[in-house]
Amino acid sequence: MIQEQRLVRLITLKLIPFLVLLYLVAYVDRSAVGFAKLHMGADIGLGDAAYGLGAGLFFIGYFLFEVPSNLLLDRFGARRWFARILVTWGAITIGMAFVSGPNGFYVMRFLLGAAEAGFFPGVLYYITQWYPVRHRGKILGFFILSQPLAMLITGPLSGALLGLDGIYGLHGWQWLFICIGTPAVLLAWPTLRLLPDSPAKVRWLSDEQRSWLQEQLANDLREFGQTRHGNPLHALKDGRVLLLALFYLPVTLSIYGLGLWLPTLIHQFGGSDLVTGFVSAVPYLFGIIGLLIVPRSSDRLNDRYGHLGLLYALGAIGLFLSAWLSVPGLQLAALCLVAFALFSCTAIFWTLPGRFFSGASAAAGIALINSIGNLGGYLGPFGIGALKEHTGQLSSGLYFLAAVMLFGLLLTGVVYNRLERRQRLASTLVAPASR
Repeated sequence: MIQEQRLVRLITLKLIPFLVLLYLVAYVDRSAVGFAKLHMGADIGLGDAAYGLGAGLFFIGYFLFEVPSNLLLDRFGARRWFARILVTWGAITIGMAFVSGPNGFYVMRFLLGAAEAGFFPGVLYYITQWYPVRHRGKILGFFILSQPLAMLITGPLSGALLGLDGIYGLHGWQWLFICIGTPAVLLAWPTLRLLPDSPAKVRWLSDEQRSWLQEQLANDLREFGQTRHGNPLHALKDGRVLLLALFYLPVTLSIYGLGLWLPTLIHQFGGSDLVTGFVSAVPYLFGIIGLLIVPRSSDRLNDRYGHLGLLYALGAIGLFLSAWLSVPGLQLAALCLVAFALFSCTAIFWTLPGRFFSGASAAAGIALINSIGNLGGYLGPFGIGALKEHTGQLSSGLYFLAAVMLFGLLLTGVVYNRLERRQRLASTLVAPASR
């Protein structure tokens, strides 16, 4: 008899810490530009709107290359494809240190998105090959800890690296890009050596454990009526994929819009670059707390949509208060509420696609949901930059994000009615026929 919790714990200890490390490095690489902007703008002639455009172009590259990347991952295997992604995104991050104007900034941000495309949705697909549906909320919560942990590290680290200004004739923001890009390149070899492609290729699972895991994944396929298209590209035309992508859009728009402008907002409180870095890290502590509490609650109660609706509401309230309040301490408290809601929302949302798709269809569907959703990573930074330049107030961008989260709250009911009720009806029709 397989002890389920012990097996899940074994898989988690073998895989999740290393995946957290890789995504932490990825998130630092994509987010540190918010701190580099504090000084590189003057050095290369980059205004607020131009910065917002360039910061967002990362997600255009991500959007265009994400689905092909995930399909290639399914073909070549996780360890080789993740290693390729690490080398290319690390090299391009280092190359960011040598841009000399807005056009170079635009090109490198686009290439960084193209290089990194497929890593996050690739890991999400990878997790569906190792964990039954009932365990995925908690596991995704652990993995997405990488995001707030990265931001927790990025602030103080960036503040310290910006202080290297003038060493060997390089600006502090140049040292920042060089130092954060190098670990990604160095981690490619451990990825090839340590990361297994699938449960069938590891020695630390017994034959009995492998058989049990395969049986549980097959049960999920039957219980949830998961779709496995003959041609995985057919998943891209599935209306459920497009609806889930729209549902995810407010989360990414708010996370990246806020994250890439948070250093500028905190800098307005006053203080040095190092102080700005440490204060900017505080909201992400609350993101970590949310990820340790909320996904577990969602798994225990077997409730996804109730939790998501509450989190969208909390995010909207926090963003509104962060714009409306004028006292720095109260603004920071509101931003802590926002981080708690947004990161928890991400973990719970990503339990949904695996309920509807499996196999290569899951790889394609997850990639498309994430690529469309991550257009919010373009719209958020660019929208806030344009609004700030037009109104002269960063608060206008925060009000915009609050409205976006309210839209997500309204979509919660729509998604539940369109997807869950339809799936339950299909299951009741299929069950008698299978008896």
